[in-house]
Amino acid sequence: MFSKKPERNSPMPMGKPMASNSATFSVIGADVTIKGDIEASADLHVDGAVHGDLTCASLVQGESSNIEGSITAETARLSGRVKGTIAARNLVVLKSARIEGDVSYETLTIEQGAVVDGRFALRDRQPASKGMGAAPANPPKDDGAEPKLSLAN
Repeated sequence: MFSKKPERNSPMPMGKPMASNSATFSVIGADVTIKGDIEASADLHVDGAVHGDLTCASLVQGESSNIEGSITAETARLSGRVKGTIAARNLVVLKSARIEGDVSYETLTIEQGAVVDGRFALRDRQPASKGMGAAPANPPKDDGAEPKLSLAN
């Protein structure tokens, strides 16, 4: 009864490996420090330290995390310390975040209490069509004059 050996063709008790087309993510733990650039096609969760540029599909940064380098991601949710430029389509800056660097985005959410020392710039959207949501064909030019305020009726 207890001495029965498992069949050779039976699945491993630890579970089956993930399918190659399923969504995956990678974790950099709090006790890990990486010196060098990181490129990931998967989603990335960083709790440790990264000293280098980081490129991924989606980034989630833990509160204790420290990133020194540029960040490029489709979506980013930042709650730790970042020293470097950030380029993200959808960016969420949580109240515990401390950012030192310029930020470019398409959509931006900043919680009250977050600290950002840098400039914000709206990224040009890739026009899918000439309908709503497309970037203006001729964006306004900066001629150095004071900004003007106009009200629509």
